[in-house]
Amino acid sequence: MQEVALTAPNIACDHCIMSIRKAVTKLAGVVFVGGDPASKQVSLRFDESRVKLEDIEQVMEDEGYPVVK
Repeated sequence: MQEVALTAPNIACDHCIMSIRKAVTKLAGVVFVGGDPASKQVSLRFDESRVKLEDIEQVMEDEGYPVVK
């Protein structure tokens, strides 16, 4: 399992976190999605043998929450 925290400046509220969670958990291998609107961060736990970080980042971008690298 891999754990990461991603920063997405467009996160403004809990609804944003829920939207990200709903979209990202559709990917096979994603175990946990949490977040904090104040810090604009999303915490993830996923099985890197089943899903790539790049795929998660793409889903977030598609939802309107691009990740800052």
